[in-house]
Amino acid sequence: MKKNKHIKHKLLLRHLTENDYDGIATLMENVYGNLGGAWKKDQYLSQINRFAEGQIVIEDNGTMVAAALSMIVDYERFGDNHTYTQITDNGYLTHHNPNGDTLYGVDIFVHPKYRGLRLGRRLYDARKELCRRFNLKRFIAGGRIPNYIKYAKTLSPVRYIEEVKNREIFDPVLSFQLANGFHVRKILTGYLPIDEDSLGYATLLEWLNLDYVEKVPSISTLKSIVRLGVVQWQMRSMNSVEELLKHTEFFIDAVAGYHADFILFPEYMSAPLMGLFNDKNPPEAIRALAGFSKEIRNGLLEMAMSYNINIIAGSLPEYSAHELYNVSWLLRRDGSFEAQYKIHITPDEISCWGVQGGDALKVFETDCGKIAILICYDSEFPELARLATMQGAQIMFVPFWTDTKNAYQRVRYCSQARAIENECFVAITGSVGNLPHAENMDIQYSQSAIFSPSDFFFPHDAILAEATPNTEMTLIADVNLELLKQVRTRGATRNLANRRSDLYKLAWI
Repeated sequence: MKKNKHIKHKLLLRHLTENDYDGIATLMENVYGNLGGAWKKDQYLSQINRFAEGQIVIEDNGTMVAAALSMIVDYERFGDNHTYTQITDNGYLTHHNPNGDTLYGVDIFVHPKYRGLRLGRRLYDARKELCRRFNLKRFIAGGRIPNYIKYAKTLSPVRYIEEVKNREIFDPVLSFQLANGFHVRKILTGYLPIDEDSLGYATLLEWLNLDYVEKVPSISTLKSIVRLGVVQWQMRSMNSVEELLKHTEFFIDAVAGYHADFILFPEYMSAPLMGLFNDKNPPEAIRALAGFSKEIRNGLLEMAMSYNINIIAGSLPEYSAHELYNVSWLLRRDGSFEAQYKIHITPDEISCWGVQGGDALKVFETDCGKIAILICYDSEFPELARLATMQGAQIMFVPFWTDTKNAYQRVRYCSQARAIENECFVAITGSVGNLPHAENMDIQYSQSAIFSPSDFFFPHDAILAEATPNTEMTLIADVNLELLKQVRTRGATRNLANRRSDLYKLAWI
């Protein structure tokens, strides 16, 4: 993989304000230099003042890199035969109607340098959440077909759209919109005459809100239902970081396709590269492997943003100042990241590699609430999970590596106990298969799972999902955080509430 200087991103999705005009104008000039450039300031202020909730921007370290503009309309007033200027009133959005039934997509644009991070998908998802929040029937937008100019001599607009639907032709706008759940309602003529590449044609696109009538939270509210994905992958020898990241991206792409909020990978997930150091003894090999960890972490961080999913990068070895650690990384989809150092080191890690233990337990803030990471052996010490729960963690992630079934069972049953005694959710995953040329990492045993508390609110066996033992696969399950409130206040037993704090206490020294 070609090594580039890593850019530290920090993505923020928020609503636009009146003070953002200069930033949004600069962004629009970069995107629409050949289509009229930026809105005038009075147009922009009208958009904000009429429907502030519908104007959304994504910042990266304070710089605006993508935006989406919307309004609510009474769609029957306009019907399917309208132009862009008519329905938006030349961008002033005077037809915005808070009592309307349809969210209308006024515009969406992404800075050319950021088009590989799927920010457009994130903006569409945010507008779909707006549609649900305001209980609207549908999301309608007029879409350009900028590649049509290349095919206009041989294909009619109808035929061109069919070819794009069948994936015979790629259109940078229509292909993207179809991939985001829209269907073509009809073809519009003269919709945006200035669009020479589309020859004045446009698609009238529709996304139906299947949650219509149901009340749902706004885009800024923490989710009550969080989707977890775990990867039980087979260890296989690899020859480069690039190969490892491609293998990882396959699973990230698959799990993100189900709109998961988190994806969990196994402990020592970079072990497939151990074969590159067959000439070294185990302590030297693990330290050489640690040399790849930063590049792997940065590659996964780019994927977290690109696929809009929070990644728990199982664990990677870290060697610094002659000290070796086992570190798990939380790579957030907003571009930020934090580390959890393994605290309890197994006798094997100490004797074979000389791994040292960390000295702090973190509870991480995420866009889905608070979480904690217990790396393998750490799950076998109930104090850590209880301390994390006392700090608000509702989901525990346990990446592990075990070589035998009895080692695996220690992690499994302790993790399930942590879910029951702390009335929280726990997701665990490990690796399977073998690495014949990796001393001390040669065999693997795993059966990944997602555990819940044990009460009437949850599955009878307190298992939300469970993998087939020793088979490469993924698990996906939804965890309902609202149910944790119920079990903690109305459960048959209430482990947290019934603690005897008058007799004993737990505190971090």
